[in-house]
Amino acid sequence: MEHTYQYAWIIPFLPLPVTMLIGFGLLLIPTATKNIRRMWAFTSVLLLSITLGFSSSLSIQQINGSSIYQYLWSWTINNDFSLEFGHLIDPLTSIMSVLITTVGIMVLIYSDNYMSHDQGYLRFFAYMSFFNASMLGLVTSSNLIQIYIFWELVGMCSYLLIGFWFTRPIAASACQKAFVTNRVGDFGLLLGILGFYCITGNFEFRDLFKIVNNLIHSNGFNSLFATLCALLLFVGAIAKSAQFPLHVWLPDAMEGPTPISALIHAATMVAAGIFLVARLLPLFIVIPYIMNFISLIGIITVLLGATLALAQRDIKRSLAYSTMSQLGYIMLALGIGSYRAALFHLITHAYSKALLFLGSGSIIHSMEPIVGYSPDKSQNMVLMGGLKRYVPITRITFLLGTLSLCGIPPLACFWSKDEILNDSWLYSPIYAIIACFTAGLTAFYMFRMYLLTFDGNLRVHFQNYSSIKNSSFYSISLWGKKAPKVVNRNLFLLTQNTKVSFFSKDTYQIDHNIRNQMRYFSTYFRNKYTYMYPHESDNTMLFPLLVLVLFTLFIGSIGIHFDQEGVVDFDILSKWLTPWTNLFHGNSNYSVNWYEFLTNAIFSVSIALFGLFIASIFYGSAYSSFNNLHLINSFVKRGSKRTLSDQIKNMVYNWSYNRGYIDIFYIRVFLMSIRGLSELIQFFDRRIIDGITNGLGVASLFIGEGIKYTGGGRISSYLFLYLSYVLIFLFLLIFFIST
Repeated sequence: MEHTYQYAWIIPFLPLPVTMLIGFGLLLIPTATKNIRRMWAFTSVLLLSITLGFSSSLSIQQINGSSIYQYLWSWTINNDFSLEFGHLIDPLTSIMSVLITTVGIMVLIYSDNYMSHDQGYLRFFAYMSFFNASMLGLVTSSNLIQIYIFWELVGMCSYLLIGFWFTRPIAASACQKAFVTNRVGDFGLLLGILGFYCITGNFEFRDLFKIVNNLIHSNGFNSLFATLCALLLFVGAIAKSAQFPLHVWLPDAMEGPTPISALIHAATMVAAGIFLVARLLPLFIVIPYIMNFISLIGIITVLLGATLALAQRDIKRSLAYSTMSQLGYIMLALGIGSYRAALFHLITHAYSKALLFLGSGSIIHSMEPIVGYSPDKSQNMVLMGGLKRYVPITRITFLLGTLSLCGIPPLACFWSKDEILNDSWLYSPIYAIIACFTAGLTAFYMFRMYLLTFDGNLRVHFQNYSSIKNSSFYSISLWGKKAPKVVNRNLFLLTQNTKVSFFSKDTYQIDHNIRNQMRYFSTYFRNKYTYMYPHESDNTMLFPLLVLVLFTLFIGSIGIHFDQEGVVDFDILSKWLTPWTNLFHGNSNYSVNWYEFLTNAIFSVSIALFGLFIASIFYGSAYSSFNNLHLINSFVKRGSKRTLSDQIKNMVYNWSYNRGYIDIFYIRVFLMSIRGLSELIQFFDRRIIDGITNGLGVASLFIGEGIKYTGGGRISSYLFLYLSYVLIFLFLLIFFIST
């Protein structure tokens, strides 16, 4: 067993060769590299699958009772300073590595078809493999410095992937916003790391925890300084996991490709902040006020994320705010010391939200032939509706993911969210009331999303031929110039039967399976329009959805446990977490009796069902009755006078649509003030500093010119002036001395 642990260092390095080979190939032999582009996708999936096998083996050993293992080797030794690198294998590492690899494999398989039309296909897989390697390196790190290195690499990959379509100004702006916001958190994290090194003289986790405990018991350090350093560490987690008030980057990050949203912004990168808090929880527990602050930030994020998702029209942005809210639940659980419930919800939410994001990508994929490649249209739920007849598999998977996130049994998130709600009642009734209220809001906005997308009738019934012809659906790539030539104007989907090789360095045409699934017909209104039905996605995109559905259905069983006799114990999670929870004296023997479970479950499920019921009243029939796009838009802008009062509706809608006015606050307080200060400094620099310098130069020029004409060339005149100046200075000197 120990022999296996020694080679765990290869986990973060296995996905790395794909990035290196693609980079060298595009640099040295670009044509050959592009000609075998699907081989790189296969290699990425293969290497990540090997990593999954290795991670699963280590996880099984942890479940069977293995102790925590740490392997170190020295990197730098200088007098009293020693920096070691290594890997730490414990239940937390096992959970995160299995989570990253399973979701990563599904996203890579999905991306092979989703990105097949894009010229950046190879670049996409290079970024993805590098991100997976960086994230695996982060969760296996054994010290704070090593975590910080991989933390920055993960941030860099996020920047590259969010801005993958960098030619779109909105995507370029989104990646810059994510970069700047995360730099705030990263700077706080760095200061916190350096602060604890000043206190303990150590970066290793286990040594750090022991030293801090000893210092607290002996009262040997400044508690105020330690609290400040712990807060700075937590600032890094706030930014990375999109917690209030550094959450503003997450909704804009949806400008990247949908697989990126599923991997980075649902299951992996945003979980890095959660992982950091969970890793440092033994440190946070012993420092005053930190746990209270973590729980406060968590409950604020829970409520804020849910309220901001209520009236969103972009399907991915609504899921982004949902992610923010659910991460708030996990942060709340960590803040109240419910370590087991936090990690349980991290697991269940990751699979459910990855399923929902990939499902949204399938929906967007089906809408593009109708509205053209425009995120404002293809992601707008107001323009959808009635898709259940056209994308039945996507609809079923999306519904199961929605019900799981709503907390409907026996789906995965029910078990974990219910546990967090129960623990929050024991910690603070106020927090529990807010958490339960937010659970109802979650059910409302998630089912609203489902109804707007799949219920009723398709709300976009016609599309002008010329707008489809000129849309980038035909250009295939964001940068592509080529398009299939139209044979028949009425049946514009029929293209010339020219074979285009898939292994080509040129722009690629639409995938054959997708083209075969498209249906069309034409009719007449006042003008001639062309119709095209939405279509189900290709099998390569549906396979990950079906696999993630299995996780959504059954992953909750790893945490089910009852302490009464005759009940089967499925509680693998408690056994998994035992070595780590013992490290900070946590409760690893979680159990609950039937009566307590049923009481709590009935209460939480009733809240979720009430949210579903309200959503079905407001959106089940109201939106489906509108078939005209103009009426839909005016209905959204004016508000639903048939269902909500104008005052309440406008308040909720404006709060959600304007993102809680937080972005506006940042723009006016920080952006405009910094810009005004910059303009003031620029004015001072150009007019004052440069003005004095330039003025001296101009003055010297004029004085020189003036003196030039006073010289007559007679030495007697020069001597007379010289003596005159000397006498004047002597007179002034005597005058000042005498006074």
